[in-house]
Amino acid sequence: MTKLRFGVLGAAKIATVKVIPAMQRGERTEVVAIASREPAKATTAAKELGIPTAYGTYEALLADPDVDAVYIPLPNHMHLEWTRRAAEAGKHVLCEKPIGLNESEARQLVAIRDRTRVRIQEAFMVRTHPQWITVVDMVRSGSLGELRAITGTFSYFNNDAANIRNVAEYGGGALMDIGCYFVMTSRMVVGREPVRVMATMDIDPAFGTDRLTSMVLDFGGVTFAGTCGTQLAACQRITVLGTTGRVDVEIPVNAIPNEPAWLTVEGVHAHAAGAKTRISTVACDQYTVQGDRFSAAVLDGGEQPYPLEESIGNMRTIDALFTSARKGEWIEMMTEVIR
Repeated sequence: MTKLRFGVLGAAKIATVKVIPAMQRGERTEVVAIASREPAKATTAAKELGIPTAYGTYEALLADPDVDAVYIPLPNHMHLEWTRRAAEAGKHVLCEKPIGLNESEARQLVAIRDRTRVRIQEAFMVRTHPQWITVVDMVRSGSLGELRAITGTFSYFNNDAANIRNVAEYGGGALMDIGCYFVMTSRMVVGREPVRVMATMDIDPAFGTDRLTSMVLDFGGVTFAGTCGTQLAACQRITVLGTTGRVDVEIPVNAIPNEPAWLTVEGVHAHAAGAKTRISTVACDQYTVQGDRFSAAVLDGGEQPYPLEESIGNMRTIDALFTSARKGEWIEMMTEVIR
């Protein structure tokens, strides 16, 4: 089976620990090169991970004719530039979330994609995880009754001033780093855009980033309410509630690789109200699935699981949440349909 040959721009921990090993196990993905602006770092990563080629500059990797696509795990503020440069070099791009710093940057990438005719996708790995496909299927089938609410909590503790997640000019902070998952999954489950949003933020006085963000997304008849934080005890959970049933997604984002994911359900199908049961979804590594699905779209000419038009909607909502926190009021959303 034909594989898409990937080069990796940067030796970030998410790449070396999670994404590269997962893609090396893919049916449609092959990692053939890695680059770092610190040549020794690229060489070490290549040796440890068994990657054939290491480059001391990103430009050298983009000039490699044996690289078909690039995976970009760079800091948020570098996503637009290096996605553009990769696309202009004729490489398809799988770029870490968030795709850019705002809606304007996401729209620029759509224009770049259309001009260069390459595939570009934001790397929301949860999008293709079986547990989320199961949740969406439950909602669409009416197993929960009428969908009414989604709630979420996602947090960790990190007060390292040198960490890129705590650098405001790099696009750091809770909303951009982890709150973006709330925006994406709620839009996916509801199946439409929010009509208005509201947020409150606690800004770290030293970093200038939001260390705690609480948000409400009003979808018109369905509401998402959640809190994310970068200086809290570690926690992640999302609950989807309908009129007759609910589903708790036990590990909604960092699902354990190659183990079944578990959902706690109540009132679903034949289960009586108040009776809970746990169901599992197929074991997988969500980064492997993500790479294979993106590669299949490139190689076979199929539809991407998460097109850039969806990324525009996500960034638009994130922009509105920042505006709401700044102004202290609801922000009415555009009614543009992006699907």
